[in-house]
Amino acid sequence: MSGTGIGESMGARGARAKALAVLRIRGRAVAAALLPVAVAVVLFAGAAAGHMEGAGWDIARWVVAVCALIVLVTAAAVTTVIVRATPALSPTVDLPERSAPDLYRLVRDLAERLEVPAPSALALTPDCDSWLEDRSHPAHSISGGRRRTGEAPVLVIGSPFLWWMRVAELRAVLAPVVAGTGSAADPDIAAARRYVRGLDAAVADAARPGRGLMGKVVARFVGRTARQLLRGCQEHAAGMERWVAAAASERAQAVDYGLRIVAQEQVGLAYAGWDRLLTRVALPAWRMGRWPSRLDAGVVSALTELSRRDRLAEGFTSRLGERPACDLLEEPGAVDEAASLLAARLFHGGPAGQGPDWAPVDWQHYPEEVVDRKWRTEAARIHRVLDELGVPPSRGPQGPTLARVIDHLSARPGGEASDVLAAVLTARMAREEATPEPVPAAQAAADGSEDALALWGGGDPLPLMPLQPPRSGRELLADHVVAMVCCTAVDSVGAVPGLDWLDGPALLVDGERLADLGAPVLSLVEEGDAQPLRVWLGSLGVRPEKPVRLV
Repeated sequence: MSGTGIGESMGARGARAKALAVLRIRGRAVAAALLPVAVAVVLFAGAAAGHMEGAGWDIARWVVAVCALIVLVTAAAVTTVIVRATPALSPTVDLPERSAPDLYRLVRDLAERLEVPAPSALALTPDCDSWLEDRSHPAHSISGGRRRTGEAPVLVIGSPFLWWMRVAELRAVLAPVVAGTGSAADPDIAAARRYVRGLDAAVADAARPGRGLMGKVVARFVGRTARQLLRGCQEHAAGMERWVAAAASERAQAVDYGLRIVAQEQVGLAYAGWDRLLTRVALPAWRMGRWPSRLDAGVVSALTELSRRDRLAEGFTSRLGERPACDLLEEPGAVDEAASLLAARLFHGGPAGQGPDWAPVDWQHYPEEVVDRKWRTEAARIHRVLDELGVPPSRGPQGPTLARVIDHLSARPGGEASDVLAAVLTARMAREEATPEPVPAAQAAADGSEDALALWGGGDPLPLMPLQPPRSGRELLADHVVAMVCCTAVDSVGAVPGLDWLDGPALLVDGERLADLGAPVLSLVEEGDAQPLRVWLGSLGVRPEKPVRLV
C-alpha cells in the first residue's frame, strides 16, 4: 500500500480511503475464490498427519477437492477475462509532440508548478471538455509503441478550447485537470481504477453479439459475475473520483486561480457556440455528404457573431487581439481538419475518409456546395412525392413550380393534406437513408482511422452521439417547403444562398438575411393557410408559378 502518494490534503486522504475500500472488495472476492482450496488443503493435511480418518472424511476430502478445483478454474477464467478485456477509450485525435511542441511545453510547465507528474501525451476531442485518460492497456497503443502500466495518463483537450481561448485562459482551465495526474500516480488509486475499468470492460465485452452457444453461456456467466463485483464497489469508486476531483481542485488553487474564474465563462460560451455550430451549420452539411473541414475555426466566427447580437456577450471580441491557444500548434489547419472529420463520424456516422459522396468543404464554398444543394435536393424530393401521390404536375416549360406545392397544401383547410404528404415524405427519406453509402475503405486503411475508431468505439454503431432526435413528419415537410421557397427566390429575384454562423443555411436578398420565412411556412403546413406565405412572396416580388431548377 502507498504512503503519501498524492499529498496529505483532505481530498487526497479521502480518495485513498475510498481506493482502499475498492481494493478490499477485490480482496474479498479473491479470498472467496480461494476458500474452498484452503479447506481442501486443511482436510488433506489432516489426513497426512493421521487425523480425520475414515470413509466419511475421505469422501469429504475428495468432494471438497473437486469443488475447490472447479471454483479455482472458474475464478481463473473470470480473472483472465477481466484482465484481458479492453477498457473503453474516448474517440480522440492523437497530438504528437512534434505537432504541438509549445503546447506540450505549456502543459509540462503547468505540471511543474503544480508539483505533479506531467501527462504522458496529449490528444484532442471534438467537444468542449477536458480530462485525463489512462491508456496503459496494451490494446490502446494506437499511434505509438506499447505503453507501460503506471505511466502518466493522457491529457485530452477539447479542440474548440484551442481556437476560442487565449493561451493564459487555456492554462488556467487545464490546471485542475493536469493536477489530477497526482492522483493517477498513487498506486492504490491506480490499482482501484484498473480494477473498476476491468470489470466495466468485462461487462461490456459479455454483452457483445456474435458468439456461439457455449460462448454465450460463458460470456453470460462472466458478465453476471463482473456486474455483481462492479455493483459492490461502484459507490466507493464514485466516492474515490469525487475525492480525486476535490484534491485536484485544491492543488490547482495555487495556479492562476483568479484567471480561471474568468476563463470558466469562456468554457460555457464555447460550449454554446460549439453546440449551435454542430446542430445548425455542420449537421445540414453532413446530411448532404459534405463535412466542414474547419469546425474549430467556425466556433470563433459563431461566437463573434453571438457577441455582435447579444449584449450579454459584449466585450468578448476584445479578447481576440490576444494570442489564441491554437498558435501553440504547428499546423492548426491540419489538426482542425482531423478533429472536424472525427466530429462528423461521432455525431453523424460518416465514413472514415474522403470520397465522392463524403468530401470536405471549406466555409467559403459552404453556401454553394451545401446550402444551394440542400435546397434543390429537398425541392426535388417533395416534387417526386407529389408525383407519387398523383398531384397534377402544374409544370412550366423548364421544371416544377412552388405554386404546385402551395396549391396542394392549401387545397384542404386545417392542414389535412400535410399529414399524407408528410407521411409519404418521411417514408421516402427513410428509404434513402437506409441505402448504405459507399465507404472509401482505401483512404480509411491508409491513415488507420477506421481501426482506431473501432477500438475507441468498442464496436458500437455510429454515430456514437447523435446530435438531434429524428424529426417529425411535419418538421420534415416544413423544411422541404422552405427549401422550395428558397429555390424559387434564388431563381426568380436573384436571392442567393448564404451561411449564418448561428442558424445555418440562410436566404440572402441584397446581402441581408431573411429570417421571417418560418412563420408563413408553418401556417401553410399546420393550418393549410397559404395567405401569409403569398404575402411574404409578394413583398419580395417572387412568382410561385415560375419554374425552378432542381438537382
